[in-house]
Amino acid sequence: MPRKLSHIAPDWWDYTTLDNELINDAARLTERDLFKLSRPGFKVVMYDTLEDFYLAEALEYIHAWKQATADNPVGICGPIGPTEQLPLVARLVNELGLSLKHAHFWGMDEWYDEETKKEVPATHPLSFEKADRELLFNRLHKKQQIPEENLHFPKGNVTDYVKSWSAGVRCAVMQGGQGDIKHWAFNDPLKRTGKYKNEPPSPAEYRKLGTRIVELHPITLAQNARTSGGGNVTMVPKMAITVGPKETWMADKVSIWQAGTHDNPLGQRLTALMISKGIADSAVPMSLLAEHPNVQFNYYRGGLGSCAVEMH
Repeated sequence: MPRKLSHIAPDWWDYTTLDNELINDAARLTERDLFKLSRPGFKVVMYDTLEDFYLAEALEYIHAWKQATADNPVGICGPIGPTEQLPLVARLVNELGLSLKHAHFWGMDEWYDEETKKEVPATHPLSFEKADRELLFNRLHKKQQIPEENLHFPKGNVTDYVKSWSAGVRCAVMQGGQGDIKHWAFNDPLKRTGKYKNEPPSPAEYRKLGTRIVELHPITLAQNARTSGGGNVTMVPKMAITVGPKETWMADKVSIWQAGTHDNPLGQRLTALMISKGIADSAVPMSLLAEHPNVQFNYYRGGLGSCAVEMH
């Protein structure tokens, strides 16, 4: 029997196609319950203040880059969303006088222009490369600059980006936020069509996906309009380039940061529950991290919210 249709977008897979019992179990989780979901390979960390939260996220860059040497170059793969950590990274690098000569950085995603068949230019107001450069790399002192060839931003032609993951550079950590559609990067659920009409891809199938150009779920478009475009969904591209699960499993650690500004109270609980219990389902892409050996979920306590009904 095919699974139920999405409550949001019937032509797509997403978390609303899950069994209601699982969704309701997640909604009932308290802060204490969430913290207790930690298990070997999955750690839940709570932060009391936003200052501590974003500083801890910034320090992951520092800890990764400090390991980099000529014989052992090391990098981090970082998101746009959240972004508040990026200026802190620049300040820390400058104040510590940290050399980034052998450090690397991978941007995890970028918007794709259907007309030009390329990534959006860095002049585009929503460009992720533009944000990374303006908030972090352009703020580094001259002596602390990371070599341009060590910056790997996704392009419409993904060849060079994909090669950079197998070029002898270790990715110490892949950071991410969690979107309303329960993705990391732009690893959205797939459309409900063809061989996936009645069942979504198996976790094993989805995990084989590498860096690629993707069509975005309607919820992802709405979220990015809300968080970055003042609600103007017409300015949000419908397609993007994203790092894939294939590259994600090359990272020593996956670190997800949730301050309550991107996904909602239910979503923050649902993926943690699924990962903790080993429930991997490609309709909830983040849940596939249940199969990664080293995952950490970082929460700002003030952003956890409640799944209780409140009329506004």
